Amino acid sequence: MKATLLFLLTFVTFCTAAQNQPSTAPAIPMYGESITLEKAKKLVAAAEAFAVSKKWPIAVAIVDTSGNLVMLVTMDNTQRASIDIAIGKAKTANNFKRPTKAFEDVIAGGGAGLRILAVPGLFPIDGGEPIYADGKIVGAIGVSGMSSAQDQEVVKAALAAPK
Repeated sequence: MKATLLFLLTFVTFCTAAQNQPSTAPAIPMYGESITLEKAKKLVAAAEAFAVSKKWPIAVAIVDTSGNLVMLVTMDNTQRASIDIAIGKAKTANNFKRPTKAFEDVIAGGGAGLRILAVPGLFPIDGGEPIYADGKIVGAIGVSGMSSAQDQEVVKAALAAPK
C-alpha cells in the first residue's frame, strides 16, 4: 500500500511539474504503429557503426510501443550488465514518452525529485530515447556500455542516421 501511494505521489508530482512548463512546451506525443524489424535493424546498424568507430563495446536495445523487445545487439566484450540496462533505458523512454535524461535531471535536482527512484522499473540514466515516425512514438532505443553521456552519443548518432 505504501509503495502504491509513493508511486502515485511521485507520478503526480512529475506530471504536475510537466504541466507547469511554459505554454510553448510541446504536447505529449501519441503512440503510432510499432517500429518494424527492418527499421530496428537500420537503427542498430547505425548505432553499432558509430560505437565501432569509437571502439566502444555497447549493447543496443530497440523496443516497440508496448515496451517489448524488438531487437537486441551486444557487441563483443560488452559488460554483461549493459544488456539489462540497455533494455531498461529503451523501455523507460518508450513507456514514459521522454528521454531517460529527463529522469536523470530530476534526480540531479535532489529534494522531492528523489522520489522518482521509487518508481519500479525506471532507468533514470541518459542513453534512452523515444523513436518517432510522422510525429508519433513508434518505439524506443536504449544503449549501455560506456558512460551515460557516451551511450547518449551513440543514441543520437543512430537516430540521426539516414532512414
